Amino acid sequence: MSIICGLENENYKYVYGTINDYEIPFSEEKQLSLTACRNDWAAAQLLIYSENSMVVCINDDTYFHNTENVDIIRVKIDIPGIDRKNVQANLVGLVRDDDNQLKSDIILNQPYIYVEPRKVQAVWIEATIDSDQKPGKYDAVVTVYKHKMFDDEEVIKQLTFEIHVVDVLLKDPREYSFYLDLWQHNSNIARKYDVELWSDRHFEIIERYISALADLGQKAISVIVSEIPWSGQLKFYDDRNYPSDLFEYSMVKVTLSENGKWNYDFSSLNRYIRLCFKYGIDKEIEVFGLINIWLSEKAGFGNIVEDYCDSIRIRYLDEKTGTYKFIRNKKDIYSYVHALEKNFIESGWIDKVRVVADEPHDLELFRKRMAELKKMAPNFKYKAAIDKVSFMEEEIDGMNDYVPSLECVCSEFERLKNIRDSIDGKLLYYVSCIPDRPNTFICSPLLEARLIPWLSWYFNLDGFLRWNFTVWPEKPLEKISYRYPIWKAGDTNFVYPGKDGSPMLTLRYKNLKRGIRDYEIFKLFVEKEDKDIMLDMLKNVFLWNDVSDLLPEKQKKPEELYSLKYSDYDDLIEKIVVQLEDKIS
Repeated sequence: MSIICGLENENYKYVYGTINDYEIPFSEEKQLSLTACRNDWAAAQLLIYSENSMVVCINDDTYFHNTENVDIIRVKIDIPGIDRKNVQANLVGLVRDDDNQLKSDIILNQPYIYVEPRKVQAVWIEATIDSDQKPGKYDAVVTVYKHKMFDDEEVIKQLTFEIHVVDVLLKDPREYSFYLDLWQHNSNIARKYDVELWSDRHFEIIERYISALADLGQKAISVIVSEIPWSGQLKFYDDRNYPSDLFEYSMVKVTLSENGKWNYDFSSLNRYIRLCFKYGIDKEIEVFGLINIWLSEKAGFGNIVEDYCDSIRIRYLDEKTGTYKFIRNKKDIYSYVHALEKNFIESGWIDKVRVVADEPHDLELFRKRMAELKKMAPNFKYKAAIDKVSFMEEEIDGMNDYVPSLECVCSEFERLKNIRDSIDGKLLYYVSCIPDRPNTFICSPLLEARLIPWLSWYFNLDGFLRWNFTVWPEKPLEKISYRYPIWKAGDTNFVYPGKDGSPMLTLRYKNLKRGIRDYEIFKLFVEKEDKDIMLDMLKNVFLWNDVSDLLPEKQKKPEELYSLKYSDYDDLIEKIVVQLEDKIS
């Protein structure tokens, strides 16, 4: 059999490891027509299949395989009228899911890959559409070449797809209205690259991850100001089969001088904040480690400050003894938190600061903890990830931003709508290891990642929060599945650690990015049209009778709740942007 090639859309996910592996899971004849705005991007996937082993290359370098005389397949992309530097091809890598099947996920940074017989190799094709790109139709030409050893190359397939650029200008991601908050775990980045925490090399690598966040339109900066604030929440020390270090460490160095004076070094903290500002991530500084730290007394992660109502862990160097210790009294906690507040005030950032509480359940204890922090730092504002609307109805003084879980939103939607206007700050929603659907696991349909920002718009929320970006287990490129079934594969990450110090993006990242871009298009549309028109158009995607149908206990199948057809999403967006183009012209 000859080599088979075909085109698929950006949300295609190849699965290898089923009884149907000897079937070709795509059509050679599929036609693609993509729609993009100015200052936008368009993407497709090339799929290549052979009954024999092969090497697929995406650049012009010479390549010989070191063990086999295999077919060398080279892929070239041309889009006349679009600058060549704006056209990119990447190989798509497979990862092993919890069900032991290999599935498309990683957008690789490497130029070639060896492919076993009867396994599909996907190539991600992306075109960046500049803000000054002339509207019109552009034909993308995908040429596939083949040769062996010293044979001349021959063209074995040429495929085309269309990109329709409409005359609608989108904002840059840093100017998006969608409020994205993906928590950052920089200690984990240092571990995976074996670099010293907060060293110049660490910051050099961090910057590349910040750039990837900025390309999504990230708004919040995560800073850690005490030791291992998530220790009790994660309980990763319980996994004896695949032990992984996920601890996050403080960005502040504390010293007790020989004369008994406390010194606080905020240089790494401030350097990180300024680096995020450089990339337009500048709307919020979310501070972790000051309130509602989860405990695990059984594992030894308890409260070490006897006269204080929370488990803040501040490590310091005692210069007199030359040993490291932990602060164990409330007075010294007060001194530290007050100094932290002063640093934010003097830097001009205090209005951006939000002290974050992760799922506080005991309201009275939470009030007590807030009262203590207000004595130390009266200028702090607060933010909480919650699972009950009743928490928001308490109108706790100092609470500014709320992030209810998706289940909370769906179970108490009417109550949430009634108090929406009374909230001073931002109102987002989050998913985590629950619910199963919709979510951003490797097992999730990729359209669910795109759907997440659509739900934010429908619920009249400002954006979306998720705890994961780089919370990789020990060897993420070998095994991303971790703590299943509590966490499903992909729960911990949207990117993977690349060998060159750069993040390797994922199909899930790209589909989330697409959904955020869609959200901005919705916003543009309702500025010119009645919102009810938009809601009516969404009925082709949102299939539920009531938002409570999304709750797990309703046991609805995903296809009963929202469309899993790519065309329903893209046709709707095309319809909207064409109408916008007509109104602009």
